Amino acid sequence: MSQTDINDEMEDSAAPLIEHLAELRTRLIRCVVYFLIGMVICFTVATPIFNFLTAPLCSVLAERGQDCDLIFISPQEGFFVAIKVSLLGGFILSFPFIASQMWRFVAPGLYKNEKGAFLPFLIASPFMFLLGASFAFYVVTPLAYDFFLGFQQFGGEGEAVDAGMNAAPLSVVFQGSAQEYLNLTVKFIVAFGMCFQLPVLLTLMGKAGLVSAEGLRNVRKYAVVGILVLAALVTPPDVITQGILFVVVYGLYEVSIQLVQRVERQREAKLRAEGLWFEDDEEEADLADAQADDDEAAK
Repeated sequence: MSQTDINDEMEDSAAPLIEHLAELRTRLIRCVVYFLIGMVICFTVATPIFNFLTAPLCSVLAERGQDCDLIFISPQEGFFVAIKVSLLGGFILSFPFIASQMWRFVAPGLYKNEKGAFLPFLIASPFMFLLGASFAFYVVTPLAYDFFLGFQQFGGEGEAVDAGMNAAPLSVVFQGSAQEYLNLTVKFIVAFGMCFQLPVLLTLMGKAGLVSAEGLRNVRKYAVVGILVLAALVTPPDVITQGILFVVVYGLYEVSIQLVQRVERQREAKLRAEGLWFEDDEEEADLADAQADDDEAAK
């Protein structure tokens, strides 16, 4: 092959790469534009969104007979609270458009059966995130704030000394920073939303053959330790929220095992129908399962 032919071949192979990079740049620019539009929209209604996010705290304070008043402890705090609300709301609002751009970039490189396999997971991912975020907002957050606010002290439970050296009832009442409240609430929402992605991620990995149901069962005890560490890292240092997160994520892990096992059964049924499933494969799988059971019993 001459040097000219080699150069022509290299140019032909480089052309598709440049086209893909150009398309990727276009998709990313569109994603940024969608996000900025969503952020601007949410910035204009940042106050109603923030008032909605304060509902768990206000309900807990109302039960204790207190007013739901949050304060700004610095002049710029109100602006940054509006920005953070806009960032969260803008991402949620623009996510369907961003996901559509991601799908349009990836889909042309997939076969028809791969598109059919990947698309359900792309739809399930935002649904599971919203489910986890809703669970955090409506269940976990009120319990957490009820626990935290239980450490307030009111008159009669302690004593303080006034300027006249007279004993006076000690009263320590919650006056929260709006920014600190928003940070903690968003942390709850994002943490549970991401943890609810576990079944989607493991099922997708199972469909790709990267994990198996038996393998997930064998590492169950390590998963328990990992979930405990995760619960300690992403939640405040209280037993209630950590316990809730552990129970929820471990339950999702067990659900993931069943989903991966279902994927494996569907794959086996498909291979049997196509005449591509051999008994040797089944025997090897049975031997692997038996070996795993023996190892588990030995431990």
